[in-house]
Amino acid sequence: MNTKISHNLSYHCKRLQHSVLTITISAMIVSGCAPEPKEGSQSKAQDATIEVESSLQQASSKQGQIQALNDASPVSYQQAASIVTEERQLTRTKSIDHPAGYSNNDKFASVVQNGNMVAGETPVSTFSIDVDTGSYSTTRKLINQGQLPLKNSVRVEELVNYFSYDYPAPTRENTPFSVTTELAPSPYNQDTQLLRIGIKGYDIAPDKLGASNLVLLLDVSGSMSSNDKLPLLKQALLMLSQQLSAQDKVSIVVYAGSSGVVLDGVAGNDFSAINIALNQLSAQGGTNGSQGIQLAYQIAQKHFIENGSNRVILATDGDFNLGMTDHQQLVDYVASQSKKGIGLSTLGFGLGSGTASYNDHLLEQLSNKANGQYAYIDTLNEARKVLVDQLHATLLTIAHDVKIQIEFNPAVVSEYRLIGYENRMLNRSDFNNDAVDAGEIGAGHTVTALYELRYNDSHQRLVDPLRYAQSQSESVSGAKDTNESRSGQLSTVNEVAFLKLRYKAIGEQASQLITYSISRDQQLTHLHQASDDFRFAAAVAGFGQLLNHNDYVHDTDYTKLITLAESAMGQDHFGYRHEFVQMLKTASVLSQALAPGVNRLNQ
Repeated sequence: MNTKISHNLSYHCKRLQHSVLTITISAMIVSGCAPEPKEGSQSKAQDATIEVESSLQQASSKQGQIQALNDASPVSYQQAASIVTEERQLTRTKSIDHPAGYSNNDKFASVVQNGNMVAGETPVSTFSIDVDTGSYSTTRKLINQGQLPLKNSVRVEELVNYFSYDYPAPTRENTPFSVTTELAPSPYNQDTQLLRIGIKGYDIAPDKLGASNLVLLLDVSGSMSSNDKLPLLKQALLMLSQQLSAQDKVSIVVYAGSSGVVLDGVAGNDFSAINIALNQLSAQGGTNGSQGIQLAYQIAQKHFIENGSNRVILATDGDFNLGMTDHQQLVDYVASQSKKGIGLSTLGFGLGSGTASYNDHLLEQLSNKANGQYAYIDTLNEARKVLVDQLHATLLTIAHDVKIQIEFNPAVVSEYRLIGYENRMLNRSDFNNDAVDAGEIGAGHTVTALYELRYNDSHQRLVDPLRYAQSQSESVSGAKDTNESRSGQLSTVNEVAFLKLRYKAIGEQASQLITYSISRDQQLTHLHQASDDFRFAAAVAGFGQLLNHNDYVHDTDYTKLITLAESAMGQDHFGYRHEFVQMLKTASVLSQALAPGVNRLNQ
């Protein structure tokens, strides 16, 4: 190591020690726990600094220095990465850097924010629906622990779709869902509009669900021993079992260092057998999840019910660290099994425990590719919501491969932005391609999507008009103005957008198409004129965008969102909206207390 690099490393490591200690003390003050120094003790931040400095001193080459930085804890890595940038720009392998207080092992995929699109250049937006809710409950868990989610880790659509909305039920027997649209001023930016698209699946009585074949695939590795993991999971599954009947089949497969079958296809109403099987489970060993998945699908195939609901429910607190650890291989495997009629839903437990590598990204992707849903269970109330109140939506799929495509009218809309659904985006040509996988909708499910729009007469447009756009248009058309073309323009000049949905009915391979036009006539003048559901969904989506430090939100803050949400409680039968407002208020306080440290670490 030459003298210059050695001097730089020593200097930056001293800065690292000071910065990390400052962050650690600040976090402890916010949590109300003032540090009490003990003789001979060192903070985790000091340990991390010493670890980095020692590794760097032992490195015999520049490449070794880079590897030492890559192996360091996220806080140390974030601060120390600049040390060798004069020699080489480092490529980060972590999806998101973690600020102090997070478990170093938890994995959240970084959301690449949807940009502002110019309707005259890219008028069509296409995406797959999403009914997952995991991002909402992981956000709630972190905030209740006094932490804000990592920048760009929140999937905004999962926050919005955590709540049910009072969309009208389908009126046509041959259509599995209804579509509702609403248009009002946006709370996020001046001189913009917010378009809400709502989908409501037809509901069905619990006693008419049909038979279900459920394989409960349970992680019983050693890290699952804490009360918010295996004990909570057992309680949750006991509640689930009370919703089943004699026509259903229940199996339990467990995995740790190895996998095994605890219960093999007992009747759904055999509560005693299910209870005994769950109570005998204990947490120990490693996590060979891939072997467990393969065994679970074998059992699901063994008890397969024709024209029934066949599903594996995976419950885990972490990552797979034994067996098939190639995550893409796992995703491909569950996707292939879904084509055989066996879906996969995932339940996460124990985020931020520090004893397991919780993989939010993998659980979301597994359910996404396997015709299932992903939920995070942090409380018994959440378990009841997912496995009791919404069980029929989880078990009974009423439409497959549901895709949304919306074409904005450049004569009215200058710019648009889809809020959320970043990892559900599709190519324009995917909409008509029935081989392309998309999301499923369950009985009674509601799905909401939001677009922020700027009209051509807006004074707040982000993109300047093209100098040659008009002449290019005239050149392409040959400057030919016929009565027919003028008539076509007049017929659509009042349309904001044209909405198309594709879906596959159960048992069908060919998709069906539904279309709707969205007129400017439905535009409301003031936001307070919009429905409670519209305003509440807008508040929730705004919250997600603030947590992600969204680059396109300029005219809102926590105070405005709290006021908006409190004005839109509606019929809050289960108290979820009131709980959200309390979480919003807590996040507001945390954002003020933690903003300097969080922003520094997330930039």
